[in-house]
Amino acid sequence: METETSNQNEQLNCGRAEDADSQSTVTSQYVTLVEGESSASPASVSNGGDPEADKEVVDLKIIWNKNKYDIKFPLDGTGASLKEKIHTLTGLPPAMQKVMYKGLVPEDKTLREVKVTSGAKIMVVGSTINDVLAVNTPKEVIQQEVKAEENKKEPLCRQKQHRKVLDKGKPDDVMPSIKGVQERLPTVPLSGMYNKSGGKVRLTFKLEQDQLWIGTKERTEKIPMGSIKNVVSEPIEDYEDYHMMAFQLGPTEASYYWVYWVPAQYVDAIKDTVLGKWQYF
Repeated sequence: METETSNQNEQLNCGRAEDADSQSTVTSQYVTLVEGESSASPASVSNGGDPEADKEVVDLKIIWNKNKYDIKFPLDGTGASLKEKIHTLTGLPPAMQKVMYKGLVPEDKTLREVKVTSGAKIMVVGSTINDVLAVNTPKEVIQQEVKAEENKKEPLCRQKQHRKVLDKGKPDDVMPSIKGVQERLPTVPLSGMYNKSGGKVRLTFKLEQDQLWIGTKERTEKIPMGSIKNVVSEPIEDYEDYHMMAFQLGPTEASYYWVYWVPAQYVDAIKDTVLGKWQYF
């Protein structure tokens, strides 16, 4: 009887030991699983988020054709990418846009480089493809004719009609000039220049109205930039840091409005602002 009881106790203890070992194994597997989940869980959490969220953005008000669009745009976005954004808003192809903020916004510059601040108003000037083709086809022909004619002539600054103005010398309030450098238009009017009558003249670029204001002592002419057929310029001999410049207001050379002693660093900016970089010539 004692032997039988002893065998039963041994079997009972063995069963308990097996249960304990099994429970220990399950517990060990559970701990391993939990530890594995714990170590893996940080990898499933991304701190990157949306790449755009990490970029510094500014609030902009896009104004085109009396329409206003409020957008947020990366401060380090370029003028070219801003044109693409404007395209989605207005339908204007980037090549047909003139984007203005204190002058023409360069496509290869970022908004930070152009010093755009939050809340800035961005003026957009642009026309449909059909309008551009209608306007620029005759401009291209006129430009070719003008260039061919100019090649036959002596330098403009030697011609009698210009010589009588240039011989007066520089205006006493002529603006400083920088040769070999191109700058954006200043925020103030360009002044200290002569017109073909020898009178003082100033140029104001009203980007909001897409107008060029030509001011003299007597009056101010407000000219839509879209009506200006061409802009020509030539350095003044012996004063190459200044140019003489003409705005073609009609179909022939007789409609040229001449301005003398334009600082050289603003010549390209004036042409880009009036004619736009999308011109075909």
